[in-house]
Order: sequence, then structure tokens, then C-alpha cells
Amino acid sequence: MIRVLLVEDQGMVLGALAALLGLESDFTVVGTAADGAEALELLGDTPVDVVLTDIEMPRLTGLELAAEVRDRFPQVKVVILTTFARPGYLRRALDAGASGYLLKDAPAGQLADAIRRVQAGGRAIEPELAVAAWSEADPLTDRERQVLRLAGDGVSSADIARQLGLSQGTVRNYLSEAISKLGAANRVEAARIARDNGWL
Repeated sequence: MIRVLLVEDQGMVLGALAALLGLESDFTVVGTAADGAEALELLGDTPVDVVLTDIEMPRLTGLELAAEVRDRFPQVKVVILTTFARPGYLRRALDAGASGYLLKDAPAGQLADAIRRVQAGGRAIEPELAVAAWSEADPLTDRERQVLRLAGDGVSSADIARQLGLSQGTVRNYLSEAISKLGAANRVEAARIARDNGWL
């Protein structure tokens, strides 16, 4: 039996996934969580083979969860299931240790097959997305991404500096560099471009 932990913040989607996987004779859903932080708590107490997780969730995102699982539970595989068909997200998911990246609008039968493939040591990645992911590299550094994400959320330079322990001048330099790399007119447009590409 493949023991699966489902991580999804939308209750209806979570229930549908549990029902769908429950139809497979070789799967057992051993737990469900509404975010990455709750999933980590369950992983400490429950034997799990595969974590099936969304990306955008409160407290701890699916990408952050994948990195934590890689570092703390290396025997557990992670499959991302998302609506985001963005090459940047795929690259970041693979960098974080995920073995699979699937879209929610894929046929239901593909999900079970993908989980089986990952459990057997393979990878399951949306083919068209994989091609796109390697054709356009993420131009941002981790620090530029961090600063731009906060700026895109409307946080002022002074507050960003305070939160990250930087000077306001350093924050402005990171923002200026990100805006320049993305060919944007301002920080808001830069954040939008980066989000559209899955780089934030």
C-alpha cells in the first residue's frame, strides 16, 4: 500500500482528492492537512510514503514544505498538485526536492499513475511545463525575490528593511536590480511579472 498524506487548504478539493485516491486499491490516505505546517506535524507521527501538496497555502507553502520534507524526512516523496502552470514554480519545486509536479486540470487517472511512478523512484512532471521550465531561467537572486515579494504585497521599503535586517539603501538596491532584470517600470510591475512566471 502507498501511504499518502494530502495537503490542501481548500476543503472541497481536499475531500475530492481523498475520495479519488480512496478508489485505488493500492493507496491509503493516512492523513490530511490544511497547510504545510500542519503537514509537518503529521509527518512526525505518521508513516507516509508520498506527500501530495498544493503550492499556495497559509503558514507554510507547498514549496517550503517540500524543502522541509527533503531535509527532515528524506525517505518521503513529494508531489506538487497545483493550478499554477508556471515554469518558475516547477523549477523551484524541483530545487526543493519535489519528485512530481502535476496540474489540477489533468485527467484523474494520471494522478494515481504519477504517484505510483514517484513512489517507485521516478519523476512525474507535466511535459509541456518541463520544456518551458528549462527554456527560461529565473533571473532573481533569493534576496531579490524576498524583497520583491514584500514590495509586491505593499510593504514599504522601511518596513522591508526592518523585517529583513537590512538598510533602506540596500533594499532600494535589491528592488532596483530586480526591476531592471525584469524590464519593469516599477516595483509593482516587477512583482507582477515575477509572479506570472512563478519566480515569487
